[in-house]
Amino acid sequence: MILPGNPRVCGEKVKIEIRHRFTRDVILGGEAESLRALLRESLEPDTDLSLCELSSANLVAVNLAGIDLSGSNLAGANLTGAKLKGTNLSGCNLTRANLTGADLRGADLTDANLTGTDLTTAGLSGATLVNANLYWATLTGANLSSADLSEANLSKANLTMANLSGAELFWADLSQANLTMADARRASLTVANLRRSCLVKADLRDATLTACDLSGADLSEANLSGADLTEASLVGAGLAGADLSSAQMTRVKR
Repeated sequence: MILPGNPRVCGEKVKIEIRHRFTRDVILGGEAESLRALLRESLEPDTDLSLCELSSANLVAVNLAGIDLSGSNLAGANLTGAKLKGTNLSGCNLTRANLTGADLRGADLTDANLTGTDLTTAGLSGATLVNANLYWATLTGANLSSADLSEANLSKANLTMANLSGAELFWADLSQANLTMADARRASLTVANLRRSCLVKADLRDATLTACDLSGADLSEANLSGADLTEASLVGAGLAGADLSSAQMTRVKR
C-alpha cells in the first residue's frame, strides 16, 4: 500500500495505490482523501483484492463485504467495525489486527493467521475458520455460533462469554483457553484438546465432547447436562458445582 509521506490538508486528494504483496504490481489505485475513501469509491462487488498488501492499514468501518482478499497481508490493520460479511479471507495474515466489533458472518477464514488478533464482540456466526491460527486471540463476547473451527488453534485464546452454540470444533486446540461463561450448547468438540482450559460457568448443555481431552481443566459450576463425554479424559479436572445430569459418561477417564 502506497500512501503520501508528507502531511496534507484535510480533504485534499492524493495518489493511493494498493499493491500485490509479492510482485508489487498495482492492484487498485487512484486519487482519494484516504484509503477508506478509495475503497468506498472504487470497489465493485467482483473486485479481486487477493494477495494485496494492507498491513497496518486504517480500515475502520470499511465495507469489504463479499470481496476476495484471500492471501492478503492485513497484519496490524485496524478493521474495527469493518463490514466483512461473506468476505474471502482465506490464508490471510491478520496477526495482531484489530477486528473489534467487525461483521464477519459467513466469512471464509480457512488457514488464516489470527495470532494475537482482537476479535472482541465480533460477529462470526456461520464463518469458516478451518485450520485457522487463533493462538492468544481475544474473542471476548464474540458470536461464533454455527462457525466451523475444525482443527483450529485456539490455544490460550480468550473466549470469555463467547457464543459457540452449535459450533464445529473437531480436533481444535483449546488448551489453556479461557472459556469462562461461554455458551457452547450443542457444540461439537470431538477429540478437541481442552487441557488446562478454564470453563468456569460455561454452558455445555448437549455438547459433544467425545474423546475430548479435559485433563486439568476447570469446569467449576459448568453446565454439562445432556453432554456426551464418551471416552473423554477428566483426569485432574475441577468439577466443583458442575451439572452432569443426564450426561453420557461411558469409559470416561478420571
